[in-house]
Amino acid sequence: MDDFIHRYIAAGQTSIANYLIDHYREVGMSNDQFLIYLQVRRQIDRGDELPDAEILAQRLGWDKSRVYQVLHELISGKLMSIATVTNSQGQKQDSYDFSLLTDKLSHLAAQETRQTVQKAATTDRATVFNQIETEFGRPLSPLEMESINQWLDEDHYQPELIQLALKEAVLSQAYSLKYMDRILLSWEKKHLTTAVQVQRERERQEPRRSKAPDSAANTAIPDVPIFKLTDR
Repeated sequence: MDDFIHRYIAAGQTSIANYLIDHYREVGMSNDQFLIYLQVRRQIDRGDELPDAEILAQRLGWDKSRVYQVLHELISGKLMSIATVTNSQGQKQDSYDFSLLTDKLSHLAAQETRQTVQKAATTDRATVFNQIETEFGRPLSPLEMESINQWLDEDHYQPELIQLALKEAVLSQAYSLKYMDRILLSWEKKHLTTAVQVQRERERQEPRRSKAPDSAANTAIPDVPIFKLTDR
């Protein structure tokens, strides 16, 4: 047992990124290519920059011609290349290089991020439409849908900002997109583009409002109607 533990520790470990394990097929790597990658990575970690095909064949139980074929597939599939490196003795030697594989994984990650953002935007848009229809108590007309899409796509109002304007309209019993548009425009003129900025502006105005005398003239839309996101 002690001998096994000594040999187990002496053999070292090969570190493989979990992202690669999860997505190697998505970047075009087959199971056989992944096995070759693992064996090549193991040898590189042990200082063998260009492992001999015979060693790889022995590890995998393959014949050498199959190893050469899979190595060629990795190169032709732009998952691996052969680069010239300088070793610790200052000598130049060839080495298997997996930078192309890393690049493909990074592009995949960027694509996943874009898809996540697009999915979130689609969900937010649907939420805005559903909330307005719920509060108005009726389906939106095509023209109203076009107006909301314009708020999101052309005016670039954040969904949560539109939701705040909807809340103000409902509290004022003004079930109208025109009313909401006036609120959004009033915020835009004050350069308030996020719900957080709107909330801060309200907090800044609270002391002045508490000191102002009551007036019957406050029948128009409040200067900057703001509500906390937690308000229901």
